[in-house]
Amino acid sequence: MSQTMLYLLLNATVETIYMVIAASVIATLVGLPLGVVLYMTRRGNILEQRMIYQMLAGIVNVTRSIPFVILMIAVIPFTRLIVGSSIGTNAAIVPLSLCAMPFLARVVENALLEVNHGLIEAGMAMGASAPQIILKIIVPEALPGIINGLTLTMISLIGYSAMAGAVGGGGLGDLAIRYGYQRFDVSIMLITIVIMVVLVQAIQFFGDRIAKKFAWQKQ
Repeated sequence: MSQTMLYLLLNATVETIYMVIAASVIATLVGLPLGVVLYMTRRGNILEQRMIYQMLAGIVNVTRSIPFVILMIAVIPFTRLIVGSSIGTNAAIVPLSLCAMPFLARVVENALLEVNHGLIEAGMAMGASAPQIILKIIVPEALPGIINGLTLTMISLIGYSAMAGAVGGGGLGDLAIRYGYQRFDVSIMLITIVIMVVLVQAIQFFGDRIAKKFAWQKQ
């Protein structure tokens, strides 16, 4: 393999990692508080607001049901407004983030639902306010599940980033299409697949280790 191709592989790998990390950070900043709000406004919880919950849940469900390729095309005007272009790694981060936000919100909500309700009642009995219950009881107790959910989100984003690359988003997907598929170079296709498998395994490994560390701290 030529040095040029090695450089292209390295550059594409860095672009993929960049897209996944940036989209994960943005999705966490929005999806985590959104998941907390969904949990707290559910029926039977301390901030029950059925209308707010139904509205937010509807938005999350509708967004999650849109296939990523369609979503990526639909938000092109918004992407151009944000980054000034609809092509490239920075442009791909926008639809990747929008796709990950509702997914992560549901994952966070489900993780919070696993928290023992008795702990919440104990906090309320001691006079803790709603923000204190959220920040000091619910979120810390659900942290391993939240971390596992974020790990799953990042792994999903690797696959989505490959689809983004197929339409000019850069990264390993773009390399596989342009140099592997269009030039009938099976070796490039296989190498990109191997790199993506390694990325997935690395994210899963470190995600599991971090989640277990927080789970041990709870015990």
